[in-house]
Amino acid sequence: MRKHTRSLKLPYLLWIFALIFVIFYPMLISIYVFLPLLIGVMGYLLILGIENEKKSYIFMALIYFINLEINLSLPFFLTIISSLVIYVLFFQSLLHFRKCKVCISVITVTLLDFFYLGSLLAYDFIFQETTIMLDNILLYSLVIDLLIVVLL
Repeated sequence: MRKHTRSLKLPYLLWIFALIFVIFYPMLISIYVFLPLLIGVMGYLLILGIENEKKSYIFMALIYFINLEINLSLPFFLTIISSLVIYVLFFQSLLHFRKCKVCISVITVTLLDFFYLGSLLAYDFIFQETTIMLDNILLYSLVIDLLIVVLL
C-alpha cells in the first residue's frame, strides 16, 4: 500500500516543481543575465504538447513564455507565435526522422531559436527599437538549449 501512495505523490511533486520553475525562472533571468533563456526547450515542449495533446505541456510552455516576455520586456506573444509558425511550417516534415528522436528535437530547437532570433531582429528593425544585444550570451543560450533537449 505504501508503494502505491508514494508513486502517486511523485508526479504531483514533479509538476509542482515544474510549475515553480516556470513561474520563478524568468524572474531569475532578469536578475542574472548569464542564465539561458530556454526558448528552444519551452518551444519544443509546446510543440510536443500540441502534437501529443498534452494540455499540461502546453500550459507550462505558455506560462513560461508569457512570464519571460513580461520580465525581459520582450515583444508580447512573439515566442508563442514563433513556436506555432515552426510547428505549422516545419515540424510535420521533420517527422520523417521518426526513428531518430534526438535528430527531431535538435533540429526543432535550432529552428525555434534561430526563427525567434530572426523575428526579434525583424521586430527591432521595423519598430526601430533595441530589444536585444547580439552577443555571446545568445550563443550560450542556444548551446544550453540543445544540451538540455539532447539530455531529455
